[in-house]
Amino acid sequence: MTVLCPLDAIPDPGAREFRAMVDGEARRVFVVRKDGQVFGYVNSCPHVGAPLNLEDDKFLDLFQTSILCANHFALFDIESGACTRGPCQGRSLQPFPVEVRDGDVVRKA
Repeated sequence: MTVLCPLDAIPDPGAREFRAMVDGEARRVFVVRKDGQVFGYVNSCPHVGAPLNLEDDKFLDLFQTSILCANHFALFDIESGACTRGPCQGRSLQPFPVEVRDGDVVRKA
């Protein structure tokens, strides 16, 4: 179990970026908090592989209802990571499994 941060370090709704090992390599990942739940993804747009954010911890759209790719303005469902608008429709973000345990956001084993 790897503790990423205390739950209250992520606004609700909001997101925070981390570095973690994914498939044997250090990758950028992020965790979205919405309605008390957390959802984790690798920070890579399925369209071109670029990071989704241009600013630190800025992953949500203006209404904070979807994940936004700042490069091509694609939108992704927070709960599933599925692309709902933009050039990557039919594809999804790569999950980074997380959960809340004892008030901390942790990577699921």
